[in-house]
Amino acid sequence: MKFRPCIDIHNGSVKQIVGGSLADEGDLAQENFVSAQDAAFFAKLYREYELAGGHIILLNPPSSSYYEETRRQALSALSAYPGGLQVGGGITPENAAVFLKAGASHVIVTSYVFSEGLVQYDRLRTLVKEVGKERLVLDLSVRSRDGRYYIVTDRWQKYTSVELDGQTLDEFSDYCDEFLIHAVDVEGKSSGIEEPLAELLGEWGKIPITYAGGVHSFEDLDRLKQLGRDRLDVTIGSALDLFGGKMAFRDVLAYIK
Repeated sequence: MKFRPCIDIHNGSVKQIVGGSLADEGDLAQENFVSAQDAAFFAKLYREYELAGGHIILLNPPSSSYYEETRRQALSALSAYPGGLQVGGGITPENAAVFLKAGASHVIVTSYVFSEGLVQYDRLRTLVKEVGKERLVLDLSVRSRDGRYYIVTDRWQKYTSVELDGQTLDEFSDYCDEFLIHAVDVEGKSSGIEEPLAELLGEWGKIPITYAGGVHSFEDLDRLKQLGRDRLDVTIGSALDLFGGKMAFRDVLAYIK
């Protein structure tokens, strides 16, 4: 298990928000934490501790009046840690190269491929052609329904018909280098991990997977390591002391080591 740090940027500030609360209209979100530090501060911290493979997420769409400031923050973080961070949020074939040239190791794709309750395979193939499979991360955000996990789109509000299982992971792994899996129902709530999801992902475990959602204690890390068969990496947001939580950043690093 590796620790993958995060930098979530909304309205030009580094934040932690409650999953599923994000709304494009009015640029609103239920906030858990708003940092006084900018994105570059966190990128430099992660570089100091040699934490590679973390992710920067731009939470404002390009249509937002805050987008340019959010984008500026993301680019400053990439400049502070070139090659060490991935970036996602509004990634398209037209802008992916900008972020890669600015220092992103990978681009993370969400809404461009997963929208209107559908998986847009033509767009996915276009992105692979543009940036290369080896620099593409697919964010498969999922919610539980009737005991199964389904990919959700459009700010996590719409269910697709695509169930997350071994076959789906096999199929999508042909297009990407890694997966970032958000457990939306527990994202930002510091309420514990989605254990069935962790077990499902650990059983598959063929390419790198970062699990995101609900981690709020070292017992959660123990369970994630066990259920994920030590095949899953982890990101921690609201529960981390860097973002107002109770889990000390340095204690997390010591645990991982």
